Amino acid sequence: MNYFTHARELKHLFTVIMLSTVTMMTMHAKQVSAIWPDGTKIDTWFADTTHIDVKTLGKQYVVTDYGVKDDSTIVQTQAIQNVIDLAASEGGGVVIIPEGTFMSGSLFFKHGTHLHLRKGGTLKGSDRIIDYPVKETRIEGETCDYFTALVNADSLDGFTITGKGTIDGNGLSFWQEFWIRRSWNPNCTNKDAQRPRLVYISNSTNVTVQDVRLVNSPFWTNHLYRCDHVRYLSCYIFAPTENIYAPEPKRGAPSSDAIDIDVCHDILINGCYMHVNDDAVVLKGGKGTFADKDDRNGANSNILIENCTYGRVHGCLTLGSESLFDHNIILRNCHATDANRVLWLKMRPDTPQHYEYVTVEGMTGKCGSFLVIRPWTQFFKPQQRDDMPLSRCNNIVMRNINMCCRNFFDVGKSDKYALSDFTFENIDVQDKENAFDKQLIERTNIKNLVINGNKVSNN
Repeated sequence: MNYFTHARELKHLFTVIMLSTVTMMTMHAKQVSAIWPDGTKIDTWFADTTHIDVKTLGKQYVVTDYGVKDDSTIVQTQAIQNVIDLAASEGGGVVIIPEGTFMSGSLFFKHGTHLHLRKGGTLKGSDRIIDYPVKETRIEGETCDYFTALVNADSLDGFTITGKGTIDGNGLSFWQEFWIRRSWNPNCTNKDAQRPRLVYISNSTNVTVQDVRLVNSPFWTNHLYRCDHVRYLSCYIFAPTENIYAPEPKRGAPSSDAIDIDVCHDILINGCYMHVNDDAVVLKGGKGTFADKDDRNGANSNILIENCTYGRVHGCLTLGSESLFDHNIILRNCHATDANRVLWLKMRPDTPQHYEYVTVEGMTGKCGSFLVIRPWTQFFKPQQRDDMPLSRCNNIVMRNINMCCRNFFDVGKSDKYALSDFTFENIDVQDKENAFDKQLIERTNIKNLVINGNKVSNN
């Protein structure tokens, strides 16, 4: 089965799953909290899931009206960029990708411009790295020179990506090249194999990405850096997890994270489907022994992920591996069909980290491990620092959970981090490993935790 066929089958699965998700949402509606985990009130902005009406965004610039050809075999970066530039010069408007497939390299949206993809319309990425210029950007917890994304938006207020069409990263050649490099050099990092991201939005506010299909990204699918008040509504995010023959079968799209949130606050992800060959929603922010001293790094706060469905992903919600301080994070009323992990707290021994006030509630479905806390040592570079802070995870709440797990409690201790104030409340799980051990976490609070039909004591 090729990855295009896989995507079509998953589209049908997505429809079926979303119907069950609506039922699940109804079941949990009375349990939805209006406060953040630290007790502060959730702003009413998070309750607004109204979809943007593209007709309200200004003049529409259909790219084929301005010299762009309906020809999927040619790279038309400059022709499409000219339409974006024209819209910006005339006061802004909506750049329309009509029905058809239009191939491009990096595009840069400007003040007042928007992107709309009509049903049947596809913006397809070039599979040549030369079509993605190198600029200063943000990648894997570092600010550096690297390849730009297919869709780029920087320092914009009110930018939108809308429509029932598709942004297709055309990642197959990039994935194959990565796996060939990795087989030749097992120490090959993600950045060693030159690949563009699909969508990169930075230094922006009041952003909405809705309804679109974001598929086959060569690298991370969506990356937000220093953004606030960003909404992902009803998006379909996919990258294959196997059978790309690169150089052998059963290898998927490497590091194709669904949504990376990097030094951001006030982010809403609602009603999305995510199936990628890496983590789904990932909190970034910086890495390294002195990362907290670099003002280009920073914290994430007020992140709400709700009413989503996960296919196969490495982690539904992952903090790290390049993350410093995460506060007020909620994952609620979501369903996982085949997640490797639900909540994954990656602890880098070379980086000062503090994860606090994180709540996972209303989860259903199937997973490998539910809670994972382990040292993360892939490509880490420890340095000497006499005042190195002890990393911490505290005030983590899991409640109203009903799942089938291989390992509900996959937790390890370390002298590099401390774990405290975890709550397990109203949880009923099947757990093959049955490894729950409250002694591994200081001040573990248990309220109605049932594992394999047996109630766990709080004593």
